[in-house]
Formats: sequence, C-alpha cells, structure tokens
Amino acid sequence: MGSEPIRVTCYEGYKANESPRSFVWADRTLRINKIVDRWYGSSTDSRCGITDYFKVQADDGNTYIICYSRLFGGWAVLVP
Repeated sequence: MGSEPIRVTCYEGYKANESPRSFVWADRTLRINKIVDRWYGSSTDSRCGITDYFKVQADDGNTYIICYSRLFGGWAVLVP
C-alpha cells in the first residue's frame, strides 16, 4: 500500500491537527462526514516518528485512511 500527499483542514482544540474535517486529493475537496476509527502508530525506523491514522467516511460515499506524520508535519491518503 502506498500513499499520496493531501491537504487537510482540521478542527484544532487543545492540540494541533486534532480532528480532520475535509481534505483535498487529486484536485477534489472531500468533506469528512464521520471518523470511523483513529489510531497511532510508529515505525521500526526511528526517523519516521509517530503517525496519527484516521479511517474516515467522506461525502463521496467512500471510506479512506488518512494519516498525519508528526515528525514531518504532513498529511497523506493511503492508496492500494
């Protein structure tokens, strides 16, 4: 599974990038209707740091897994 960079708009409460609200991928803006699941992961490669994962349902009817790299400060969507 690979990934592609995306732009994400988030709700930011007490921490940055707390809850994604929409994302832009392939020149399309997708509104997030629901966060289905959320988890944190880390790589065995210490240079990658911790990544926040979100399984989301978007307004196009599809489910996506998007992730935020805390080390690099970037968002991506996982693609098959």
